Amino acid sequence: MLWLLFAFGSAFFAGITAVLAKIGIEHINSTLATAIRTIVVLAFSWLMVFVAGSQNTIGLINGKTLLFLILSGLSTGASWLCYFKALQLGDVNKVAPIDKSSTVLTILLAFIFLGEPLSVPQVFGIMEIGFGTLLMITKKQVEKTKPQSKGWLLFAFLSAVFASLTSIFGKIGVENVESNLGTAIRTIVVLVMAWLMVFITGEQKDIKNIGRKELIFLCLSGITTGLSWLCYYRALQDGPASVVVPVDKLSILVTILFSGLVLKEKLSLKAVVGLVLILAGTGAMLL
Repeated sequence: MLWLLFAFGSAFFAGITAVLAKIGIEHINSTLATAIRTIVVLAFSWLMVFVAGSQNTIGLINGKTLLFLILSGLSTGASWLCYFKALQLGDVNKVAPIDKSSTVLTILLAFIFLGEPLSVPQVFGIMEIGFGTLLMITKKQVEKTKPQSKGWLLFAFLSAVFASLTSIFGKIGVENVESNLGTAIRTIVVLVMAWLMVFITGEQKDIKNIGRKELIFLCLSGITTGLSWLCYYRALQDGPASVVVPVDKLSILVTILFSGLVLKEKLSLKAVVGLVLILAGTGAMLL
C-alpha cells in the first residue's frame, strides 16, 4: 500500500502549488508563467531520474509507452495553460474545485478504457463530487476590490477535461517505464508546448519585467509541482487510477486552507457544504 502514501503526498504538494502559483502569476501573463515554472519542474524531474539511476533505462522504452507519455505531456500542458489562466482570472477557492472535478471524468474513462471496476460507493462518490463542485462555484460574497472576468469558468472546466486525459494517458505511459523517468520525459513535452505558446502569443518580451517576488513564487510552485508529480506517477505505477486520482484530488482541502490563510479568500456556507460533499465523495472512491 506504499502507493497510497505517494498519492497523499501528491495531494499535499499539489494543494500548496495552487496558492504559490496564484501569487506568482499576479502580475505576469499566465502562459509565460507556466513556461517559466515548467523549467523548474523539468530540472527537478531529471534530477530525480539521475538520483534513482533510471537514465540507463531510456533505451528500453518502447514506441507505445513513448507515445502515451507524449500524449500525457500534451494534455498536461493544455491543462496547465488553462488552469493558470483560470487562477489569474478567478479566486483559488472557486477554480480549484472545478479543476478537481476531473476526478469524475477520470474514473469514467478508467472504467471504459482501462477496464477498472466501478463499485456502487464510487457511483455515489461521483454524484457527491459533481454536486459539491456545483455548490462551490455558485456566486458568493466577495470584496469589491476589482472586477473579475467570467472567463475563469471556461478555462477551469477545460483544465479539468485535459487533467482527466492526463491521468489516463499517464497510467498507460508509466506501465513499462520507471516513474521518475516517465515524469521527466513528459515534462519535456510540456516545456516545449508551453514555450511554443509563449512565442506564438509574443509574451517572451515581458520576461524582463518579471519581479523578484513573482519569480520566487513561480520557482517554488515549480518545485512543489515536481514533488507532486513524482509522488503521483509513482502511485499510478502501482495503484489503480480509479483510487489514486480521487486521493490526489484531496489537494483541494489543502488549497482551500492555504488560500484562506495566505490569500484571505473566504468560503460561503454553500461552498462549505460543497467542500464536505467533495471530500465525502472522494472518500467513497476509496471503498
